[in-house]
Amino acid sequence: MKTIYFDNNATTKLAPEVFEEMQPYFCDLYGNPSSMHHFGGQVAKKIIEARMRIAKLLGAKSPSEIIFTSCGTESDNAAIIGTLRSYPQKKHIITTKVEHPAVLNTCRYLHQKEGYQVTYLPVDSSGQLDLNELREAITSDTAIVSIMYANNETGVIFPISEIAHIVKEKGAVFHTDAVQAVGKIPFNLQESPIDMLSLSGHKLHAPKGIGALYLKEGTKFEPFLIGGHQELGRRGGTENVASIIGLGKACELASLNIAEEQNKVKTLRDKLENSLLQRVPSTRVNGDRMHRLPNTSNISFEFIEGEAILLLLSDRGIAASSGSACTSGSLEPSHVLRSMGVPFTHAHGSIRFSLSRYTTEEEIATVINELISIVDRLRAISPFGPKNKVSIH
Repeated sequence: MKTIYFDNNATTKLAPEVFEEMQPYFCDLYGNPSSMHHFGGQVAKKIIEARMRIAKLLGAKSPSEIIFTSCGTESDNAAIIGTLRSYPQKKHIITTKVEHPAVLNTCRYLHQKEGYQVTYLPVDSSGQLDLNELREAITSDTAIVSIMYANNETGVIFPISEIAHIVKEKGAVFHTDAVQAVGKIPFNLQESPIDMLSLSGHKLHAPKGIGALYLKEGTKFEPFLIGGHQELGRRGGTENVASIIGLGKACELASLNIAEEQNKVKTLRDKLENSLLQRVPSTRVNGDRMHRLPNTSNISFEFIEGEAILLLLSDRGIAASSGSACTSGSLEPSHVLRSMGVPFTHAHGSIRFSLSRYTTEEEIATVINELISIVDRLRAISPFGPKNKVSIH
């Protein structure tokens, strides 16, 4: 059975070009890039090239602003904890109620175990922030504000440039978890007040187990992983060479494919979304439909369970998600949808479809037809609401 993969916010297919560029560094060019000899030096040159490719995608001022990490979670932890270590006199953190667990659980730990005060900003029904609440929340004791660039469940994009300017005017450090946004929308960090930005390789067709943290030149930062001299002393540990090279190649490809993400992928998403809204009663899109990632659609089907939809889709070879892969398996409705005030009957029937540049027209058509059939079947046996028949034509 062929798999139709609509779960790209959980992880992405490794691009063939990325795999090809990585291959020599597993068996043939296996030198340690820190070694003084030529065998290690040729590997070090490829790491420099990867750093340059990432900096170019982000519009960073210098490749030296890129720190390689193991994943987006490490990047988030390094940004938050590294800042707190740099400003030990400040004991206040600000984030939002809809962040990824990598940020939310770090903040909860810091509050419960180390006594930091944390402000969790709410969102409105469209998933957007009230920037006046942000302004009022920042005090002289605020060390860092960490707000995601785009939400992993709804795709909603926050006005990060405006947020960053507010934070900097108030004298705090600003970090954004951009794991879902990098590679899908343009960046120009050289012209931005963002201090730190997290990204993850496996969200943009690079391998799992590699990420990066952008650290603006001049930003105070204490290392999260302490070890050797790697990453200019900002992150110890022998470099994950093949994956770093893969991430660099993936960022180069992303630079070339931004227009495709903005046009082709968005068009396919809108076709999926509009067809379902027109042909399936009691259906809604969750989140700001104007300000969101081009590949993401979070749709609620009232009166039925999202888990049942996913299982029946999976039986047909279709992979989608009920939300963040890091919280899947829980029967509780998404914390993001709860924060947005999505009604309980809709929140339990929510499915996230996340596309990629590999998604095809034929796959969209198949998912539409299969999903219509599945919703009709489940509603026919649902004890929670009317037996809504959908329009199959």
